[in-house]
This record gives sequence, C-alpha cells and structure tokens, in this order.
Amino acid sequence: MKFVKLEEREFDNFASKHPYSSFYQTSSWGHLKEANGWNMHLLGVKDGNKIIAASLLLSKKTPIGYYMFYAPRGFLIDYDNMKLLEFFTENIKKYAKDKKGIFIKIDPYISYQERDINGNVVEDGKNNKNAFNNLVKLGYKHFGFNIMQDTLQPRWMFVTDTKGETVDSIMKKMDPKTRQILHKCERLGIYTREIGFDELPKFKDIMEKTGERREFIDRPLSYYEEMFKHLHDKGILKILVAEINIKDLVRRTDNDITKLKNEIEDRTYKHDNNIIKMNEAKYESKQNEAKKELERLEANLVKYKNLLESDGEIITLGGILFLINDNEVLSLVGGSYAKYMEFQSAYAVHFSGMKYAIEHGYDRYNFYGIVGDFNEKNELGGLYTFKKSFSGYVVELIGEFDLILNKPLYYLYHIAFGIYHFAKNLKAKINKKNG
Repeated sequence: MKFVKLEEREFDNFASKHPYSSFYQTSSWGHLKEANGWNMHLLGVKDGNKIIAASLLLSKKTPIGYYMFYAPRGFLIDYDNMKLLEFFTENIKKYAKDKKGIFIKIDPYISYQERDINGNVVEDGKNNKNAFNNLVKLGYKHFGFNIMQDTLQPRWMFVTDTKGETVDSIMKKMDPKTRQILHKCERLGIYTREIGFDELPKFKDIMEKTGERREFIDRPLSYYEEMFKHLHDKGILKILVAEINIKDLVRRTDNDITKLKNEIEDRTYKHDNNIIKMNEAKYESKQNEAKKELERLEANLVKYKNLLESDGEIITLGGILFLINDNEVLSLVGGSYAKYMEFQSAYAVHFSGMKYAIEHGYDRYNFYGIVGDFNEKNELGGLYTFKKSFSGYVVELIGEFDLILNKPLYYLYHIAFGIYHFAKNLKAKINKKNG
C-alpha cells in the first residue's frame, strides 16, 4: 500500500462508486470551498494502481496561525478494515502535521445503528459500531452522541428509499393527511419549477425571510452564487421554487362558486317541485354542507382577489436547494414565506424532489437534518413530524470525530473559536435589531 496525492479525475471516479459517496466528497465541492478561502487536498491509498481509500481533505488557516483540516462526511474507506484504516490515519496525520495542522475533523457518512420511522433502534438491525470502535482505538476523539443539531453537519437525518418505487407506490406509504395536502396543492394550482442563476436573489429572499422567522442567520447571496457556479452545471445543485398563479386561482374559485350555486338551486328546485323524491334529512344535510362550502369559497375568493391586487399574478411561495450525488437527492436548505403558509408549499417542493429521485433512478430522497429527540413535545419535533409524514426512516450517523495533532493548540483553537463565534453572532443580532 502507498499513500498518494490523487488527480481530480481518478478521485472523482473512485468517489462516485464508493458506498459512502456524497456530494461533499467531490472535487467540485472542493473547488467551491476554495472559492470560500479553503485549500483542497485529494489524498488516497493505492494497492498497486488500484485506489482502495481516498478523501477530499480541506484546510483553512485559523486565527492562531495554524491550520484546521476537515474531511467533509469522512473518508471514503472501509472503516472495518483496521489495517487499512490505521495506515490511512498514520499517513494523513503526518501529511496534516507537515502542513502545520492542529487537528483533522471527520464526520463519516455512515450510520451508527439502524432505526425505524419512529426513531426506534431496529432489533438485530445493521450497525457500524465496529467502525466506531476502530476510530476510537486509533485516537479519534468523538464529539458525542448528540441529539441536537450542534455539529458541522446533521448527525440525524430522515430518508425515504426511492429505488424501485413509483410515484403511486410512494404516495400510498404517506400519511393520509400528507396525501390530502398534496392533492390540495394540485387543486390550488401550485406548481414547482427550477430557477437559474439570474433568479438566485428570489431564493435568497426566501431564505432571509425564513431565517428571520426561525431565528437563524442566512448566508449572503454571494454564497448561493458561488454554489451555483461550481455545482449546477455538474448536475450536483438544483433549486426548485413553488409558485401559484393567483389570477388563475381567482378564476377557478369563481367558477367553483357558480357551479356550487347552481347545484344548490337545482337541488332546491327538484325538492320543492317533487321532481325527485328525496329523504328530507339527507336533503337538509346536503344543502347545509353545500352552503358551508359556498361560504368558504366566497371568503377565499375575497382573499385571493386581495392577494392578486397587492402581490400580483404570480406569487412565489417557497423553495428548496437540492444537492444531488450518485445515489441520493438531498434537501439541503429551504424555506417559505410566512404570509403564504396556508398554501403549505413545502409539501409540493419536497414531493417534486421525491419525484425527481424516483424518475431518475436515485436510491433515496434525503430530507436531511432532524433532531434525535422524537418526543412530539420537543420544540424542534415539528420538523421530524413533517418529514415523517412522507414515510421513510430515521438515520443516525456515527458522529463527528477530531484527530488531534497538537493538543495545546487544539484547546487554544477551541477557546478562540468560541469567542469568535460568540462575537460574530452578537454582532449579527445587533445588526438585525438595528435593521
């Protein structure tokens, strides 16, 4: 075995076929991070001419003058092969040390233990506890089995398998209420479409307004622009927005009102003139139901007309940025406008992502981050409940590890890092408060 630097093409070819592949472990992601001030290193192990392990490794200079290293979503390696893992660890450790590294962070894209839709551990299910133990034996410091979203990347995800499925078969597995909402979105005329580079400010505005509502600080527009430039043409990035034509909705609602009024009048005429014999109780029940529906439609018509006047014919409701690799479609970030929450557009956009995964033969649709507390009373539990309604299962990843190269600088870095981020968040909150 020999530890080597890899060319982009050979790295990407190996990465695309690896069972732990992800968009994070691509040269395209590396180039994106270079545009944001990181350095890219493509490293691997060869047995003869065959690559048997590899990793995109990123490095960035810290405020204390030394470098932190990060292998996003971990190494592409057989973590159960202790001999290979030890060889790779020793060599990558030396490589980073020679470049003034403080530590190497990894967060492998492998599950810790198999879980079901409710987050329960599957009895006799698959697990990677041996891989976890191997990393610990080799000196990797585990961040912990955190249940909140307090690591660089989520440790908990919700996933739906799409391989071999059809749109109909997936829909049958969904919660009945979710199916109803999707049918409602269709009736209202909500549609999704992919946006291009010129419309990125539209997506940025969605994320900014969502951040204000959920109290998180969104990325600048330039961040999305760099992502698009580096990833879109490679087929890795796709942004979908949900929209509605309010003018069409007004017209269709008006037609529905006319149709319902005619039904009520026709039923009344036939009842009063004994043209059709009717059960009196059923007649009254049908008429009352129809009148209630008429009131609802008329109230909606007023609301839709007001929207048409104030917000225009085409309204953007929300959107999601998807990242796509060789085996999954992943919903990275997304949001919606509070003003249009009644349209529940998030259902439509996620469903479009699922359909894309099914129609293009991807193994799974990844809803991505959730928290590992499945108590419905948890304040963040609504995110899990929403994603669960589409059917699927919880994925608990193995977690985040640090391979410490310089202990004194490692602890100094974490103190400096904590102070820096506290100051940064405080400044952002002050700026937000001051408008």
